[in-house]
Amino acid sequence: MSSGLIADGRATLGIELGSTRIKACLIDDDLAVLATASHEWQNELVDAVWTYDLDDMWVGLKAAVAALAAEVQARYEVPLTRVKSLGLSAMMHGYLAFDSDGTQLVPFRTWRNTSTGEAAAQLSELFGVNIPLRWSIAHLHQAVLNDEPHVAKLAYITTLAGYVHERLTGRRVLGIGDASGMFPIAGTDYDAAMLAKYTHLPKPLKTYLPEVLLAGADAGHLTEAGAALLGTLQPGAALCPPEGDAGTGMVATNAVAPRTGNVSAGTSIFAMVVLERPLQHAHHELDVVTTPTGDPVAMVHCNNGASELAEWAGMFQRFAEVAGLTLSADAAYDALFTEALAGEADAGGLLAYNYLAGEPVTGLVEGRPLFVRTPDSRFTLANLMRAQLYGVFGTLSLGMQVLASEGVALDRMYAHGGMFRTAGVAQRFLAAALDAPVGVASSASEGGAWGIAVLAAYLGHDESLADFLDERFGEADFTEPDAADVVGYASYLETYRRGLAIERAAIEAL
Repeated sequence: MSSGLIADGRATLGIELGSTRIKACLIDDDLAVLATASHEWQNELVDAVWTYDLDDMWVGLKAAVAALAAEVQARYEVPLTRVKSLGLSAMMHGYLAFDSDGTQLVPFRTWRNTSTGEAAAQLSELFGVNIPLRWSIAHLHQAVLNDEPHVAKLAYITTLAGYVHERLTGRRVLGIGDASGMFPIAGTDYDAAMLAKYTHLPKPLKTYLPEVLLAGADAGHLTEAGAALLGTLQPGAALCPPEGDAGTGMVATNAVAPRTGNVSAGTSIFAMVVLERPLQHAHHELDVVTTPTGDPVAMVHCNNGASELAEWAGMFQRFAEVAGLTLSADAAYDALFTEALAGEADAGGLLAYNYLAGEPVTGLVEGRPLFVRTPDSRFTLANLMRAQLYGVFGTLSLGMQVLASEGVALDRMYAHGGMFRTAGVAQRFLAAALDAPVGVASSASEGGAWGIAVLAAYLGHDESLADFLDERFGEADFTEPDAADVVGYASYLETYRRGLAIERAAIEAL
C-alpha cells in the first residue's frame, strides 16, 4: 500500500535545515513515517561570526533528498519522483540580507551570534517588549548602528526557511511562527504600531520583511527551477508556509493549544509554552513568539544545548575504539545515558557548563565549556554523565523559573530531540528540572522534519490545527518527576547559578 501511495505521488515530504543535520522525512496520510534520511553539516565561526555557507546548504539539501529517494527505492522498490505536498523548516532568527537582484549581501548571521546587544537594548526600549539578540530585527538594526555598507543596498531580509522556500516556489512568505522570530506579531501580522516606530531605513520596515501566512494557507507550488535545486522531484507539489524549528517542535509534540508546552533539545535548547493571556512584564529571559496558527507563546531560548554533551560522548566512543571495541554513536549514548541513572541525585557535586557560544539568558556574550569539581566531589562516570545531562537543562531551568513567576500554568509538557531517544533518561532528568510530568511522543526523535511534514499534510483541511493533531496523534509516554531527583537537581542548579561567576572569569581569562 505504501509503495502505491509513493508511486502515485500522494506522500508528503518535510525537510528541516537543523543546526547539525539537514533531514528529510516522508509521511503518509495518517502522518506515519515512510522513510527518513539526512545530511550532516555544521556552522562555522568565520571572522567572529557563526555562519553557514549557503552553497554548502544547497549541496546538503540535494544530498538529503537523494538519500531519501535511495531509502525509498531500497525499502519500497519504487522511485521517489513526486510528492503531494512539501514543507520547509529551518533554524529561526538570524540575518539573511539580499539586494533587489536577490544577491546575498553578507554571510548568513545565525541565531547563535550575540553581537547585537546595543541594537536589542534600543529596540526593547523603543517597542516596550523584549527583543532578543538573535531576532532578525536586532541583527538588522545592529547593521544600521554599525553603518555597514550593505545596508544601502538592502532590499529585503528573511530567515533560512524563507530563503529556501522562495527559491523553490518564487514566493517570499513565512509562516507566522517563523515570522514572529523576525519581528513582533500582533494578531495575524507584524505589529503595525511597532513597525511605524522604526524609521531607520529609507522605506517602511514592512517592505523589507516577508509576507506572513498562517498554517494551512497556500504558500505556492514547487517550480521547475525549484525542483532542479532538489534534484529528484518533479515540479507541482503544493507547499505549506515555511516554518521555524520552534513551530515544528510544537507540532511534533502536539503542543499548539493554550496550557501546553514543549522542550526542543538540539544544538540549542528551548521551551515553548502556549499562553492563555499576555505576560504581565517584559523579561530578558523570555520572548514572545507564536504557534503556526498565531497563538502567543512564551519562549525560553538557550543558545547552548546538547553539543557539549555530544563532544563528551564522542570522546568516550573514541576511547572504546582505542581499546579495540566497535561502538556506534547510538550505542555510546545509550551506555553513557544509562550509566547516568546510577549517579547521585545532585551529580555528586560535579558541575558542567555547555557554553560553546554566548548565552543571553545568563548575560554571557561568549562561551567557555567548563567541567568543574571540588576535591571532595564524587568523581565517577555516573556522576559525570548526570552532571553533563543536568548541564543541558541548567540555563533553561533559570528561564523557566522566570516564567513561573508570571503565574503561567501548564497542563502538559512534551519533549523532543535526539537526546530523548534513549528511553527514560533525559526525559526523567528534564522532569526533575521542570518539576513537572514530561511526555515524549513516539514521533519525538523525528523532530522538526516530521513536524513540517505534518504542516504540509494539514494543507486543505478545515478543522483547527489543534483538532487536526488531536485526532491523529498517538499517546505520549509521560514520566513523573522523581522526588529525590527534584531535590538533587535543585541543589545542582543552585551551585550552577553561583558557578556562573566561574564562567564569566573564564571568558575574561581565556
